[in-house]
Amino acid sequence: MNEKIFEALLNKLSAQLTFEARNILFTSSKDFENRVRDVLQQLGGEFKIIVDYDPHPYAFPDISVGEFGIEVKFTTKDTWRSVANSVFETFRNREVIHIYVVFGKMGGIPEVKWERYEDSVIHVRTSHVPRFELEIDAKSSLFRQMKISYADFCILPIEKKMHYIRQYAKARLKEGE
Repeated sequence: MNEKIFEALLNKLSAQLTFEARNILFTSSKDFENRVRDVLQQLGGEFKIIVDYDPHPYAFPDISVGEFGIEVKFTTKDTWRSVANSVFETFRNREVIHIYVVFGKMGGIPEVKWERYEDSVIHVRTSHVPRFELEIDAKSSLFRQMKISYADFCILPIEKKMHYIRQYAKARLKEGE
């Protein structure tokens, strides 16, 4: 399977899940994530896609299929924005090369969309650990702002990742802050 075929599967998956969401609203992230697994396995039958229904609770991405991965996001609000994984990606599946976000938005008009992960990450939020924030259909990605590709960023050691994160954070400060 190549990226074009996988993305065609994601188009079908999103259309089917949007149809389902508009008929019977998904009410929990767990139910939505498991339905993403079900539909992916059904649509990927000819490619013999086998989906793990019991991954590690901190696995990144949530669903791994060979070199392809899906990070599942869900909200009952009318927004395409969500907090994502830690910038350190401690539990990342290193076999996954191409990561996509499948986002179920149940607020407003329910809809499911997908996007390449690196295109949807827009910000770093810091609490106890720096975490990415993502948004479907964002105008610009964090990695473009930091002038490094996601592929290059994710293989950096923590110290070098933090160099980029600090530069990004300092650039956002207003004069005098």
